[in-house]
Amino acid sequence: MGRITPEDRILIKELRQQKRWGAKRLVQEFPQKSWSVASVNRLLKRISDTGTTERKKGTGRVKSVRIPTNIKLVTDLICSQENQPHSHQSPREIERDFGISRSSVRRIIKHDIQLKTFKRVSGQVVNVDCKTKRLERCQQLLMKYPTERSVRGVWFTDEKLFTVAAPVNAQNDRVYSAATHKRNVSVVNLVRERQHFSKSVMVSVGVSLMGKTSIVFVQAGAKINSQYYCEMVLGQGLLPDIRQLSGHGKWTLQQDGAPSHTARNTLRYLQEANVDLIEPTLWPPNSPDLNPVDYAVWGALQQLVYKGRPFKSVDELKEAILESWNQLSQTFIDRTIKEWRRRLQCVVEQNGGHIEHLFK
Repeated sequence: MGRITPEDRILIKELRQQKRWGAKRLVQEFPQKSWSVASVNRLLKRISDTGTTERKKGTGRVKSVRIPTNIKLVTDLICSQENQPHSHQSPREIERDFGISRSSVRRIIKHDIQLKTFKRVSGQVVNVDCKTKRLERCQQLLMKYPTERSVRGVWFTDEKLFTVAAPVNAQNDRVYSAATHKRNVSVVNLVRERQHFSKSVMVSVGVSLMGKTSIVFVQAGAKINSQYYCEMVLGQGLLPDIRQLSGHGKWTLQQDGAPSHTARNTLRYLQEANVDLIEPTLWPPNSPDLNPVDYAVWGALQQLVYKGRPFKSVDELKEAILESWNQLSQTFIDRTIKEWRRRLQCVVEQNGGHIEHLFK
């Protein structure tokens, strides 16, 4: 039977007073509401007795679970994270240890304690030394790139490993079924098979407000040391594309702090190739939250790659990566890069600390 909403109560009261309709007539006139005659009758009696659609304070079923003792217990267990992060118990753990149902725990949290829940976000480890360096270098980068226009020539680069087996978000990996019990759902639909060791491919890309490079695939089994990075990833991959897309304009290469990026051989190679570089001493450490490729592009590409397609081989995966990379719009890339200076500013405002929670 349909629930009588607050708006429905007002409607029923008006029709009762103006047209003197009874419960049966009201139910007949509004079949889409699915009201029960008994529910409407109780509401009409309340209107006749009190003149209002609201329940008299203190009436209704006596609370048997949301009592002061349980409210205090849940408060102590949930709010312990304020002083000791990650020390609180979840509704599932409270149900298991104290016999209070999860639904009751959630109602206590929402209505009695009046707390809201927020999903945690992952971030790199940022110690005191790292925070200091992030703060100082973000300030320097903001001075070096004071306007959005000044960021136009920066090419942001990064590498990522894609696996043949699709990554799984367990929170959203669900099956809807008319079955009343899980055991009655087809095994084919319910069980996701996985391999212990999935084949993979490493890819490298570069993006800027001037365009995006082609996908660079790292050879299977290759060790990405300074020599391989310079010859194959930069020399035969990213740099020719960057030079072509940049035309005769000035441009700058950004790299993170990976050993192959900061090796003396790599820096010497870039210097001899006349490549302007954001120096390793200027790029903030442990900061994927400051690289547009890391904080936006990889996620968008991964979503396109694995959308509804299981792969049987690395070749199929590579084909999907190339196809998805072509689909990724420059408009999206521009939007993520234009967020870069704002992220630098947020790091300064957070004294070098985490900013992931401010953007998710």
